[in-house]
Amino acid sequence: DSPYCITFDDILAAAKRIEGLAHKTPVLTSSSLNEVAKGRKLFFKVEALQKTGSFKFRGAVNAIFSLIETTGETDETIQVVTHSSGNHAQALALAAKTAGGKVKATIVMPESAPGVKKAAVLSYGGHVIDVESTNEARESKANEVQREMGAEFIHPSEDPRVIAGQGTACLEMIAQVKDLNEDLQVVVIPVGGGGLASGNITTLRGLLGKNVKIILAEPKELDDAKRSFYAGELLRHSTDNKLKSVADGLKTTLGPNTWPIIRDFVDDIYTVSEEEILRATKLIWERLKVCIEPSAGVGVAVVMGEEFQNKYPVEQYKNVGIILCGGNVDFIKTSALMAKVL
Repeated sequence: DSPYCITFDDILAAAKRIEGLAHKTPVLTSSSLNEVAKGRKLFFKVEALQKTGSFKFRGAVNAIFSLIETTGETDETIQVVTHSSGNHAQALALAAKTAGGKVKATIVMPESAPGVKKAAVLSYGGHVIDVESTNEARESKANEVQREMGAEFIHPSEDPRVIAGQGTACLEMIAQVKDLNEDLQVVVIPVGGGGLASGNITTLRGLLGKNVKIILAEPKELDDAKRSFYAGELLRHSTDNKLKSVADGLKTTLGPNTWPIIRDFVDDIYTVSEEEILRATKLIWERLKVCIEPSAGVGVAVVMGEEFQNKYPVEQYKNVGIILCGGNVDFIKTSALMAKVL
């Protein structure tokens, strides 16, 4: 009986479930980026090329198809609901559509959500309800939909089915790096709500045990995971935090399901400045030719940073895997910021 919300077996089951539905995204390498990283070998797991442009599709598909399995044969449409302003919204809408009319997704979105994100949810057949841009408004509306429609709530980062789905990314990455006759010594994962992190930590410890160092990467402006980790207890964002970061996908805080896995199995959590995030994002655009969003640049920034380089010398920790979590980026806005800051 595991004290954690998922086990490695749940991830293996998720991998079977999502096979052929989610993309097996590529692992890319770049000799010029290896040079910038002081001679390391970097392996980029490009979830920006996943369906809907982020890793979130893995968890959403696993959740939807798990739900179909547990519901059994029914003629009624299965209703699901979530609240999200970002990548989980699009992922859940397309995952529901993938089930071929068996499942209908309702997404509660803040009025402030980018128009392109709303349009994407609608184009995938999702039903959007606009609410005020507060967490309270989002949650109370989602609860209302749950009650009125008998809908199943699928949390973006706390749902164990979602977490297990996200953990399939490293399952693929380990095999892909093996195919290049290499082994990973360090894996760097961006952390917001912790769904991607906790799922892949479970995979990495399940497959590689203590032979891999697991580092989480977070913006300095959104440092709840780092503060929690070093305090040894789950903390929220401090009340005066304006949550202003270019890495808008990482605003969510850890929760009771993701925190224990992170607390017990992570080696270090590093934070990086807004400038470092923008610089790393630009570096990936230019060298890897992949249009990541800044949330994915956070992990790259950590690996390029001094703190990481000092504690994890290249002689011992040459091979580093980095999950590039998503590619849903407002180019014009982000480029303008780069022009201003860099």
